[in-house]
Amino acid sequence: MANKVYNFSAGPSVLPEQALKEASAACIDFENSGISILSMSHRSKPIDNMFAETEEYLRELMGIPENYDIVFLGGGCSLLFCMLPMNFLNQDATADYALTGVWANKACKEAKLFGNVNVACDTKSETYSRIEKNLNLSDNASYLHITANNTIYGTEWQSFPKPKSGFLMADVSSDFLARKINVSDFGVIYGGAQKNISCAGVTVTIIRKDLLGKVDRTIPTMLNFQTHIDAKNMFNTPPVFAVYVMNRTLKWLKEFGGVEAIEKLNREKAALLYSALDASKVFVGTAAKEDRSIMNVPFVFNKDVVAADKADDLAKEFLEFAKARGLQQLKGHRSVGGFRASIYNAMPMEGVQALVDCLGDFEKKVLA
Repeated sequence: MANKVYNFSAGPSVLPEQALKEASAACIDFENSGISILSMSHRSKPIDNMFAETEEYLRELMGIPENYDIVFLGGGCSLLFCMLPMNFLNQDATADYALTGVWANKACKEAKLFGNVNVACDTKSETYSRIEKNLNLSDNASYLHITANNTIYGTEWQSFPKPKSGFLMADVSSDFLARKINVSDFGVIYGGAQKNISCAGVTVTIIRKDLLGKVDRTIPTMLNFQTHIDAKNMFNTPPVFAVYVMNRTLKWLKEFGGVEAIEKLNREKAALLYSALDASKVFVGTAAKEDRSIMNVPFVFNKDVVAADKADDLAKEFLEFAKARGLQQLKGHRSVGGFRASIYNAMPMEGVQALVDCLGDFEKKVLA
């Protein structure tokens, strides 16, 4: 019998089997209507109810206060990177950006098109292997932008910085609902859903109501968050199926025990894997220990054990060794190299244990 497959992809990534089955069934017949959710009007009552329920799940699971709006949009975070400064940063104003990885840099680049940007920190010279805590903040910034978890580099803000002025804005794409946060500490929270809470195709933006309408520029209709808030996410045809997959994933998370319960499991999974890496002679983690992510774990060969000229061939061998055991999508991002295990909410402890066992067995093979 073939090994069970565990998908360690950084995104799109592993989702709960329960959510996949329910979403699959809805593709044939949604809510006993005889119509597929893929071909049902977004103006219909079943879809309207589903959007409302999805928002209710999010509000309950994250503890989102009533003075925050929730916007579901397509376009990915690459679109939000420009929409956010367009809506919140005046041309003559300044925003602080903490550069802790590739995605933070992309967000910063877009912000420069709309106003002034102050780089609060930049750890590129250290391959973004740590989170800089001493930020160079502006006295009059409109907001401070951070990337809560850096998918590529495996670092995560363990506690969130406070802006000197303005509000805190966070991209939470890769640790969405993986740990408890206080929404009221943020003015804007946003993220792509495909790393932890849905399939690709939808983003979530959570916005404090008093923050919109402050910029002087004319904002194109589709790029104005207020457009979508006023239309209750139905200004144009929304990414219905991706929102439904989110709905089912949030339902699964609620039944699991909510964010508190999944955070406990996530920390146990991460501790198991980091413990194995710290004890290994062949493998070593790349992120600073105090900043390690509980979602994304990059690791490489120990240079003292594996010679540089042997590393590429041995890496291919390890990936094949892991794949034969059903452990897939472990190749690291090109900017870090080596390997990366993304252990999102839906990754069971059994998958992490299987990876730990694989690391141990491969190490014995290398050291034999």
